[in-house]
Amino acid sequence: MIGSHPKQTSVASLLLIGSLSMLLAVQSTNAQDQSKHSYDPANLDRSCKPCDDFNEFASGSWLKSHPIPPEYPLWGSFITVIDENQKKLKSLLETAAQNTAAAPGSVEQKIGDFYSTCIDTSVANGHGAKPIESALREIAALKTKDDLPVLTARLHFWRVRPFFLFSSQQDLKDSTKVIGEADQGGLGLPDRDYYTRSDPDSQALREKYAAHVTKMFSLLGDSAEQAAYEAKAVMAIESALAAASLTNVELRNPDLLYHIHSLSALAELTPHFSWTAYFQAAGHPELREINVSEPTFFKTLDAQIAGHSLDDWKAYLRWNLVSRTAPYLSEPFVNEDFDFNERILSGTKEPSPRWKICSRAADRYLGEALGRLYVQKFFPPEAKARMQEMVRELMDALRADIPTLSWMGAETKKAAIAKLDAFGVKIAYPDKWRDYSALAIDRGPYVLNVMRATDFLTRRDLNKIGKPVDRSEWDLSPTTVDAFNNGQMNEIVFPAGILQPPFFDFSRDDAYNYGAIGAVIGHEITHGFDDQGARFDPHGNLRNWWAPDDLKNFQARGQCVADQFSGYVVEGDLHENGKLVEGESIADLGGLAIAYAAYQKHLAKKPAVADDGSGFSPTQRFFLGYAQVWAVNVRPETAKLMANTNPHALPRFRTNGPLSNMAQFAKAFGCKKGEPMVRENACKIW
Repeated sequence: MIGSHPKQTSVASLLLIGSLSMLLAVQSTNAQDQSKHSYDPANLDRSCKPCDDFNEFASGSWLKSHPIPPEYPLWGSFITVIDENQKKLKSLLETAAQNTAAAPGSVEQKIGDFYSTCIDTSVANGHGAKPIESALREIAALKTKDDLPVLTARLHFWRVRPFFLFSSQQDLKDSTKVIGEADQGGLGLPDRDYYTRSDPDSQALREKYAAHVTKMFSLLGDSAEQAAYEAKAVMAIESALAAASLTNVELRNPDLLYHIHSLSALAELTPHFSWTAYFQAAGHPELREINVSEPTFFKTLDAQIAGHSLDDWKAYLRWNLVSRTAPYLSEPFVNEDFDFNERILSGTKEPSPRWKICSRAADRYLGEALGRLYVQKFFPPEAKARMQEMVRELMDALRADIPTLSWMGAETKKAAIAKLDAFGVKIAYPDKWRDYSALAIDRGPYVLNVMRATDFLTRRDLNKIGKPVDRSEWDLSPTTVDAFNNGQMNEIVFPAGILQPPFFDFSRDDAYNYGAIGAVIGHEITHGFDDQGARFDPHGNLRNWWAPDDLKNFQARGQCVADQFSGYVVEGDLHENGKLVEGESIADLGGLAIAYAAYQKHLAKKPAVADDGSGFSPTQRFFLGYAQVWAVNVRPETAKLMANTNPHALPRFRTNGPLSNMAQFAKAFGCKKGEPMVRENACKIW
C-alpha cells in the first residue's frame, strides 16, 4: 500500500482502486480435503511440469475453472477472503442500520446511519448534485487567484485534492517528530506517465479521459460548448503538472523527497500561492516550516497559477470536486465514474452489488469503529498468540542468517541485527481504539456523510503536526486483508483480516502455514531491508548505516532482482518495470527464504507428517502453500495498469520469480539446470 511516500510497504496490495485491496485466497472446492491438508489437488495442472512454470502447475486448473466475475478487475488469492470479510461486515452493518433506537452519537448509530444512507440510492438519485452545490458556489464566487489557497485548504479537508497533497508525516530524519508535508498531486489519471507517453494507446486513453471530464461537466449542467472548454483547461493544467512530477520510480527514493522549507523559502518557491493563507485555512497558522517533497513540481504549479486564467482554475477546481464526490452522488455520476475509472482503466465489466460498495465505504471511513465490532465477533484470540509465535520464529531466522552472509561486513551485520531487534510488531487490532465522538453522521444525503467523515479524518491527520509520534497508532482497519511494513516506525503490522485461511489456519499442516502466512511475515520483515527500507535506521530515521562496500554489494543484489523482473513480459512489448517493483520483489524473495529457514527449524521441534494425503512431501507442501496465495486471474487492462503504476509485480511473476532463484525449490521438485524454474544467474540476498 505504498503511494508517493516511503512510509509503508505492503505484501498484498495489487491495485489502489476504491478502497479494495485486489487479492484473494484460493478456496478448495472439496471441504473434506481442505480440512485434511489445505490443498486441493484439483487446483493442479498436471499437464504443466513444476519446473517449467510452477504457477501454472500449482494453480492452473483453478485459474481455468474460476473466471473473473464481472464486478472485479481480477480474481484469485487475497478477493475471496475480502469477499468473506465483506459478508461479515454486512451482517454487522445491517444490524446497526436496523437499530433506529441506537443512542445518538454511539458507534452503532454512526455506522448504521452511514450504511443506511449509502444503501438507499433513491435518496441520492433524488438529490442529484444538490449536496455539493454550496461547494460549487464557493468555487464560482472566487474573485481573484489570491483566493485559491483558502479554498484549496477547504477542499483538502474533503480529500478533494487539487494542486497538491498536504498531510502530516514523520520527519524523515527525526522519526520522533510529526511535521507538515506537501507532495505533488493534482492529477486525474493514475500516474504522470499517462500524460507524458506518446504511444497510440496512451493518446487514445487521454482522449477517453477528456471525454469523461467533459461528460462530468455536462452532468453538472454545463452546456456542451462550456464543458468542452473546461475539459480542455483541465487537460492543459494536469498535463503541465504531470510533466513536472517525479516518476513512480523516483518516488521510491526517499533521499529525493526531503526538502525542509521555511515560510520565506515557501514564498520564494510559490510567489503566486500564499502558504500563510493556506496554513491559516488548514487550521495551522503556527506553521513556520514544512517538508516539500518535490520542489520542482511546486515551481511549475506556481507558474501554472500565474499563466492560467481564473476561469481555468474554477474549471479545474470544479472538476476535482465532482470527480472526488461522483461515487457518492446520483446514478448518472456514479455510472460515469465507474465507466472510466473501472471499466476503461481496469476492465471491470459491471459495478459491485450496492451492499459491497457500502461495506467497503464504511470500512474506509469508520474502519476502527467497524473493526472493533468485527474482532469481537469473528476473530479468535488464539490466532493472535500463534501469530506472535510465528513472527518471533521468522525474526529469529533472519537474525541467524545475517551473520552467515558473505557479502556483508561485521559492522553492517551488527547494525542490521540492531535494526531487526528494534522492530515493532502489531497484530490483529489496536490496543487503543480510535475515538469517533467528534464525527457527526446522520440519515441525510450520503455524500455529506462521506464529506464529514473525510473532514474528520483529515483534521485528525493534520492535528498530529507538531506533536510527538504516536507509535501505538494503526494506519489500516483491523478487517484489512493485507500486511505492511512502516519503515519510519520500523514496524510490521498484520491486521486480523489476513489471519485466516488460506494464509493462516490452525487445523492444517504447518507446511502450508509457513509457506503462506510465514512468507507474508517474512515479506514484511525483509521490507525493512529492501531498496527503501535499507535506508532507514533502527529508529526509523533516513540515515545510511551501511559500510560503503556492503551497500554496493546489497545494491548489486537488488539490481539482480530488478533486472530479473524487467525481463518479464506483461503483454506485447510491455514489461514489468524492474526498478518500480524492486522493493516488493526483494521482500518476496527474502520473505520466502526466511520462512523456509523458519520452517526447517520448526521441524526440529515438531516433525512433519511425511504423507498428509496430498501426495506431496512437506517441503513441496511449503512451496505449494506459497503458490496458492498468488493464484490470480487478471484482466488485460488491469495488468497494464499494474505494470504502469503498481510497485507489486503481477501475481504469476510473484510466484515464479522468487522460486526460480531458490535452490531449495529446485531440489524439492527435482528441477535441473536449464529448466525455466532454475535461473542460471540466481538472485540471492538472504
